[in-house]
Amino acid sequence: MQISIIVPLKNEEESLPELEAWIRRVCEQHRLSYEIIMIDDGSTDKSWKIIENLKQGNPNVRGIKFRRNYGKSAGLHTGFQAAHGEVVITMDADLQDSPDEIPELYRMIADEGFDLVSGWKKVRHDPVSKTIPTKLYNAVTRWMSGINLHDFNCGLKAYRSDVVKTIEVYGEMHRYIPVIAKWAGFARIGEKVVEHRARQYGVTKFGGFERFINGPLDLISISFVGKFGKRPMHFFGTLGILSFLIGFVILAYLTYTKTVHQEYGMADRPLFFFGILALVVGTQLFLTGFLAEMINRNSSIRNNYLVEKEI
Repeated sequence: MQISIIVPLKNEEESLPELEAWIRRVCEQHRLSYEIIMIDDGSTDKSWKIIENLKQGNPNVRGIKFRRNYGKSAGLHTGFQAAHGEVVITMDADLQDSPDEIPELYRMIADEGFDLVSGWKKVRHDPVSKTIPTKLYNAVTRWMSGINLHDFNCGLKAYRSDVVKTIEVYGEMHRYIPVIAKWAGFARIGEKVVEHRARQYGVTKFGGFERFINGPLDLISISFVGKFGKRPMHFFGTLGILSFLIGFVILAYLTYTKTVHQEYGMADRPLFFFGILALVVGTQLFLTGFLAEMINRNSSIRNNYLVEKEI
């Protein structure tokens, strides 16, 4: 199979029939073998019933229904694990991503050798409350990751199959999949300008104020895990040794001064307390590194979602 198209969704009953017909028309026109995997992330409307009806009319449609809402990252991760295509394409279910982009995205992966191609909504049809934070996060992510993409959070992306089978997406990490892929060793990351269409049905699922907090925290987590996830002792141990040595030198100096120069009142000097603090902090950081190494070696899989139905 050439293409797996993963569509995570929640309460998108109006747009699903049009989206499926559009994808089918594009793939059949370009003679691409495909499957559409729709992940129902705890919808409370008729989305799942519509997916079942679409399956009856198109055998290439597959559906996975979560027992409750887990979030977009959960939908993508589950879709990645279920995909059979050589190239995996993700898109949103609200018809703001155009299926007409599918053939070119497939060609860039299959023919040009990219590991990942991210869409760039150069012209957006979103409110200012969404575009300004997006531009800010994109700029910060470019600076921290070294990946020169304009739109990290675009839902329309294409991946080589071994990329999605390797990376792990959880929490709210879907915003930074290119960063996760880079840390996993998939460095051939491209970008394509894609059409961004105005929403036709329903309301946006765009997060509220928490996005301003979760976004930077997720990026910091990815950067840290990417560098030190497999060797936490290198981070905590280095800081611990430096702190311990600073404290040791300070206390050794104070001990020498008291012994040789017979100076008294050392215990009242702020430097004395700083030296003790540095020793204690250094020891704690070193022990944190040991504990992190033990947890890392015995960690279990984070992605464990309850699936209610699958077709």
